[in-house]
Amino acid sequence: MADQFELELVSPESLILSESVEMVVVPGEEGDFGVLANHAPLISNIRPGTLAVFEGGAVTQRFFLAGGFAEVTKERCTILAEGAVRVENIDRAALEQELKDLREDVSAAANDNDRAKAIAALEIAEAKLQSMDAPPYAGGH
Repeated sequence: MADQFELELVSPESLILSESVEMVVVPGEEGDFGVLANHAPLISNIRPGTLAVFEGGAVTQRFFLAGGFAEVTKERCTILAEGAVRVENIDRAALEQELKDLREDVSAAANDNDRAKAIAALEIAEAKLQSMDAPPYAGGH
């Protein structure tokens, strides 16, 4: 059995996950990065994307993260997410309607500030759709 470390996934609403895991792949601001036990200390911003949790060399859980940051130590990876949802719990029809509405909001924005807010929300929704459609990583480390 591979070495394990503690993963904590926290959103503003609640503690979503707290368990020992083999590996996680985090959607870092500068690209995805993997975390294993005894990882060097690291703090990274998180871009909207998929957090993949591995056990036995395969992805066992996937969460869409709307952003936030990750703190990694040798024993723990703490994800403070702006929003998090299990990928399998995303409602595709509701998301497609949200995308349609957000595209209309971008077009109808009365000023640059409103347009920037609508574009930011649209980018998160598009990343959520990509999380649903992307296959899990094929293998572990």
